[in-house]
Amino acid sequence: QVQLVESGGGLVQPGGSLKLSCAASQSTLEFFTVAWFRQAPGKEREGISCISRVRRFTNYAASVQGRSTEFSDNAENTFYLQRDNLKPEDTAVYYCAADRRAGRCTLTGALYDHWGQGIQVTVSS
Repeated sequence: QVQLVESGGGLVQPGGSLKLSCAASQSTLEFFTVAWFRQAPGKEREGISCISRVRRFTNYAASVQGRSTEFSDNAENTFYLQRDNLKPEDTAVYYCAADRRAGRCTLTGALYDHWGQGIQVTVSS
């Protein structure tokens, strides 16, 4: 069983940046597709970023395109989502998810088997 743990959330001012981390306890994410999702109060879960197993393909939702970068450390034990120029509408609980599926990654949450517990990001002055 892959257990994912997010960290790095918190309160940030509009226009600011933060880096979310997703680590797999007792394992590596080397052969996993890894994605980030978020859910704002009263809204449906939204897929915002993913990186494919072979690390050649990334995909970003239009809502975060140009303001987000997903990457991993060299050992692929931890994945990161760098968020820049944050806006109040970016306020949400952010989740990382992983799956062994090959090919281009997807932002469809139902296709991911492993999820973290989520972490709050609040963008406010």
